[in-house]
Amino acid sequence: MTIFTATRLYPDNILFPDRLEIDDLNVTHYKGRIFGYKSTVITRKNIASVLLNSHIVFADIVIETIGGKKIVATGFMKVDARTVVELLK
Repeated sequence: MTIFTATRLYPDNILFPDRLEIDDLNVTHYKGRIFGYKSTVITRKNIASVLLNSHIVFADIVIETIGGKKIVATGFMKVDARTVVELLK
């Protein structure tokens, strides 16, 4: 299992940074909250596209499924975001 955690320097992630866990079968996105977290699980075989929205320093990752479900993970370092895209191709 590979875990990628967004930086806290990004405005949306100051208190609760996004986290992506990628294993052989699933991609899990965790978004922290004051009490607990919200998690979204997508099976890798159902991924239709992976987009990289690059900013000056940081990048956002958008993962879409065949059924139209979407994960938007924000505030990753560009190197980590490119690695995620390569893993999910």
